[in-house]
Amino acid sequence: MIPLSSLWLPILLSAVFVFIASNVLWMALPFWHRSDYGKLSDERPLLDALGAAKSGQYLAPYVNWNKLPPEERDAMMQKPMALVLVRNPAKFSFPSALAGWIVYSLVISTLVAYVAAATLRPGTAHAEVFRVVGTTGILAYAFGSVGDSIWYGKPWSVTAKVIVDGILYGLLTGATFAWLFPGA
Repeated sequence: MIPLSSLWLPILLSAVFVFIASNVLWMALPFWHRSDYGKLSDERPLLDALGAAKSGQYLAPYVNWNKLPPEERDAMMQKPMALVLVRNPAKFSFPSALAGWIVYSLVISTLVAYVAAATLRPGTAHAEVFRVVGTTGILAYAFGSVGDSIWYGKPWSVTAKVIVDGILYGLLTGATFAWLFPGA
């Protein structure tokens, strides 16, 4: 078993590489994620309705479907349903979000390093380190949005892009660990 402390450099660098790659994908390539969100034809009534809502996550309509009479349930199912994330007021701190993302990437890299340290030995071949760490990284980064598409109707096209992003992040993590793995 490899001490986790001996993997501090690949942990840090893989998080930095993922941070850079994600910034390129989300900010420098306008064709990739900018189309993920649509614009309502008339958003003013929605924004006015949400004006008094606290920041949080909401479901509308918020009903107990099992307690509705069948005719009311059928009528409700003909109308739209929404899962709404509200930030009120609409203050957004880009530096705080970036800091949160790098911390998240460091946590993932640390957990991936733990799996590598527990399963690989010093001197493991580069290809084997890449396979184990890359697969673990892909699992950590790529599939979190699938549940949102299944349960909440998030567009599958958006989820597919997040999966592609996560595969790239996992491969970057695997390549970084293969490059810097002890004795490799």
